[in-house]
Amino acid sequence: MVEKSVIIDAIQKAKESAPERKFTESVDITINLKNIDMSQPKNRIDETILLPHGNGSRAKISVLGSGDIVTQARDAGAELIMGPDEIERLGGEPREARKVASDYRFFLAETKVMALVGRWLGPRLGPRGKMPQPVPDGVDIRPIVERLRNSVRVRTKDKMAFSLKVGTTAMSDEQISENIDAVLKRVLDKLESGEFQVRSVYVKTTMGPAVKVM
Repeated sequence: MVEKSVIIDAIQKAKESAPERKFTESVDITINLKNIDMSQPKNRIDETILLPHGNGSRAKISVLGSGDIVTQARDAGAELIMGPDEIERLGGEPREARKVASDYRFFLAETKVMALVGRWLGPRLGPRGKMPQPVPDGVDIRPIVERLRNSVRVRTKDKMAFSLKVGTTAMSDEQISENIDAVLKRVLDKLESGEFQVRSVYVKTTMGPAVKVM
């Protein structure tokens, strides 16, 4: 595993080497893998990872269902709430459905409407890896929404490299390093041979050069 001091040093270099901008830039990491047969679905990574400090942007969440889950979704501040009728209507509006699939990072749905979601929205959400997380009756979704607010999705498909936002230049080096550490731990845990299947890891700001972490 990469030592914290090494991660922080890379973050500092990435910030220092970036051209000065009048806006807050994102901080991203790129992980390059090796010695993995990505043609085998079992070797692909598909994980939702909680970042200790979030990544600087509020994840937009949609909740699908009716009854108690709607009340909880409102309490939790979910940006889009859809009942059965709206799910079906959206299924007949391909352009609007694509926009919803693109604009919202996570989806939650009552178990009883999952079949409806699969029928009407599956073609839009499925390919993006955004099929809703089923929520059984009696489960309070408020803590789930709160956790997802600060989470990111890692989905490699058949690719050997992926990038994701782990913070902004307005965040402290310590906060960003803890976010990166959380991502690396989860990714290494999913790899059969751990760090031996990681070719390299880089960190960079939006407009700056990439700095090697490992």
